[in-house]
Amino acid sequence: MNSVEDFVALLRDELALPVTAEDLDSGWDTVDCWDSVHLLSLCTLLERETGRQLSLAAALEAPSLAALYRLAVGP
Repeated sequence: MNSVEDFVALLRDELALPVTAEDLDSGWDTVDCWDSVHLLSLCTLLERETGRQLSLAAALEAPSLAALYRLAVGP
């Protein structure tokens, strides 16, 4: 995963979430169809795509998809 666009494509293609890059900074409650199963699935997908292990505790504290993306790809 090399860009935010790749992240959005992952969300759409793998999790069937209807999001755009503009939606990433919104809170979880505004993400259409979002639930805790999506979070676990997304963490697994991000680990696969980035080759990096994610802290589940840090993922649970992320306030948005954008924050989770930054957590996955690093600083």
